[in-house]
Amino acid sequence: MRFLSFLLPIFLLMLPVLPTQAQIMPGPLPPPQFNSISQNSISNMGSLGDTLWIGPRMNYNIANELEWRLAEGADSVTDGRGRLFSIALAPDTVVAGIGYSQVVGEESVQAQMGFYITTDGGLNWELIDTSRTLDQPEANTIRYGGQDLEIIPVIVPQQSPPYMVDFKNDVIFFAGWASGIRRSTDFGQSWERIVLPPFSLDELDPEETYNFRIDPRGDGQTNDFLNFLGFSVLIGSDGNVYAGTAGGLNVSDNALSAPADSIRWRHIRQAGRPDGLLGNWITSIRENPHDGAVWMTNWTAISGEDIEGIVVTRDGGVTFEQHLAGERLYDIGFDGETIFAAGNNGVFISTGNGDSWRQIRQVRSANTLMKPGTTYYAVSKAAGRVWIGTSDGLASTADNGQSWEISRVDFPLDGKNRYQDDAPSVRSYAYPNPFSPRQHDLVRIKFENRNASAVTVRLYDFGMNLIRILDDKRELETGTYEAVWDGTDQQGRKVANGTVFYEVDSGDRRTVGKILLLE
Repeated sequence: MRFLSFLLPIFLLMLPVLPTQAQIMPGPLPPPQFNSISQNSISNMGSLGDTLWIGPRMNYNIANELEWRLAEGADSVTDGRGRLFSIALAPDTVVAGIGYSQVVGEESVQAQMGFYITTDGGLNWELIDTSRTLDQPEANTIRYGGQDLEIIPVIVPQQSPPYMVDFKNDVIFFAGWASGIRRSTDFGQSWERIVLPPFSLDELDPEETYNFRIDPRGDGQTNDFLNFLGFSVLIGSDGNVYAGTAGGLNVSDNALSAPADSIRWRHIRQAGRPDGLLGNWITSIRENPHDGAVWMTNWTAISGEDIEGIVVTRDGGVTFEQHLAGERLYDIGFDGETIFAAGNNGVFISTGNGDSWRQIRQVRSANTLMKPGTTYYAVSKAAGRVWIGTSDGLASTADNGQSWEISRVDFPLDGKNRYQDDAPSVRSYAYPNPFSPRQHDLVRIKFENRNASAVTVRLYDFGMNLIRILDDKRELETGTYEAVWDGTDQQGRKVANGTVFYEVDSGDRRTVGKILLLE
């Protein structure tokens, strides 16, 4: 923490500690949608103009319409095990990095599948299987600057998913963790491994002579392997290629056009300067189209030496401004001079290009809210709105976070949606069910109010003893509503495991259901 005395001033408008959450939300939910988003956890997004793409199933939305579409023809994602890990866009062109999760032993390991590419606006998709273009087992050297450097070949797709991708014309770069930084100069048909400097070197120049081994596993003696682990990549409007690793930021002025064995790199790693990085692990790199500034999220890679937060460079990686030190942030997005940062502790917004920040710990809309333990993962701008992908749905704002809209997977009360066409028609339901307050934070009760009336929601234990009242006679208009409950009784105490019955009284209608509470 020795760098804190150098940090730029940060002003956070802190919200008060949230009370227990049990209430009927005052606004009606949007009309039921057969074509909703496919999953509430959204960690990857991309946008161009009025079109927004989200993971994991490659849903997309045009002009903030209520219904969401699927990338028809990208079958390995829409109908298979593939999931969207990264995306880059140009007019009529989508390059989508696809991976999957595989259980190895008792652990879930993320693996590389390849890329879905379309150049006709999504009418036709080509799946490029990059798992078949990894290093050959016998490839134990790589050419750089007129010499052969020893490498450890990456021959399996595990631990090499395409975490970030970017392209310009026919040149594509992706960051694939164990497989490092890869480049294609023929729009994905073939790929080459790009040599980065080891952690201990400040630069890599093809005119110099080197003697190091490219080994993403490490030798247990040095940290050199950290800069071989690729996590983020950006092709800047300044012509530079920015490659983020677990060992810092690498900047090249010729990586777009030079042969692979002749690419120059400047290597920047956290060095304790007030104008340097906060942490060595660069997890996301984004450019603000408003002014060309390059922003990046910093995580800790070396215990005791790094600080989490974000930095921005306005001079191609020569100097950096430091912001939000101590916050784990996943992504950064822009609306002119307004900067959005998404992380573990909510959404941070600066309307002055980073001069000061306000924190939104919990996003709320008129008809729903994000649960207290929500992680805010991804940021993108489309259709005049800034969108935030979270572990609890998709939020968007058109007024710099003063008001929000929230979308989730929609299971209409009257039956099926795209992902479950045999769902029954019901008068109400609770989800998740079974409900664990420790795991889920909130359970949501969805119900219909057929006529404008006063509504009360009551909760009872198995002996029909009253546990809690969620708003007593709240006046609601006609529509579908949501009530939320955090698993506590009227005195704020945790309710014991077992069956909990709920009762919705709305005018002359009474609806009942049950929740299985399991801690």
